[in-house]
Amino acid sequence: MKTVLKFFTGLFILLVVIGVASFFYFSTLTQPVNPENLSKISFEIPKGQSVSAIGQRLETAGIIRSGFLFRVRVWQKDLGQRIQAGTFLLSPSMSMDQVMHELTTGTNDMWVTIPEGWRREEIADMLASQEFDAFKKDEFLTLTKNDEGYLFPDTYLIPRAATTESIRNMLKDNFEKKVTTVLAKDIAESGHSLSDVITLASLVQREARQPETMKMVAGILWNRVNIGMALNVDATLQYIHGYDRVEKSWWSDPTADLKESTSHYNTYKYPGLPPGPIGNPGLNAITAALHPRDTNYMFYVTDRLGTMHYAQTLEEHNRFVQQYLR
Repeated sequence: MKTVLKFFTGLFILLVVIGVASFFYFSTLTQPVNPENLSKISFEIPKGQSVSAIGQRLETAGIIRSGFLFRVRVWQKDLGQRIQAGTFLLSPSMSMDQVMHELTTGTNDMWVTIPEGWRREEIADMLASQEFDAFKKDEFLTLTKNDEGYLFPDTYLIPRAATTESIRNMLKDNFEKKVTTVLAKDIAESGHSLSDVITLASLVQREARQPETMKMVAGILWNRVNIGMALNVDATLQYIHGYDRVEKSWWSDPTADLKESTSHYNTYKYPGLPPGPIGNPGLNAITAALHPRDTNYMFYVTDRLGTMHYAQTLEEHNRFVQQYLR
């Protein structure tokens, strides 16, 4: 009996010792890697990255002692859904709990989405409404004076402290990467200059919505360019008109008098492409301009439900206008 009692007493003491040792060991793992190192490390979390991957990267970067324990602590505190994507300034002098607090309370940058087809003034307005410390709208408009069409629409992770010029360069660099570089062969084989491709793509972006209709509209517009026919694109009149204070829109319905405008963007008055893009097209519109549908159609009209109707002759087109728009 005494032997059994001694065994269980010894086992209890052993378990207590192991428990205490484990507590202190895991407590140590939550402490700063180096309390004396106050330097900041920029740590980016991409959208959708798992807690496990984040913990392992934090450990590899020397910011925390244990990626596994980070995962456990996040689970214990139910913080998995609160960790944000973005860039954070973290330090080896932070405890694991301090690191988790930083990852769940705010990044040093912002996710910003630039929609396809926006003109540069719209982009400037949107960026000015964000909490960027150094962004200046007037400076952006000055810097991008010749950049219409080349400010690539996409979702960007932009540091809050980014300068106006760095944001403008970010948009242009993305265009270079995703269009000029990736589509270099397509552009060379298209028989058109990059400027003409982007200009036509900007018209397609405003006139069509789906990839297939974009290709059809691009084919029709190239047909008109090739025979010297006026493009008659309403979106160019909207571009000439600019911001409508009544409708509070940069793309209000054009009035008939705009067709008499002497602006060379008036595709009702001047045949061929306008002098430059009227907005910043996305990849689908650019691809449509490079690979248009081979068609005999010369006209298109969009009805009130958004369905497009194509015609080979002006008579047929006018009939569609009467049928679907009057």
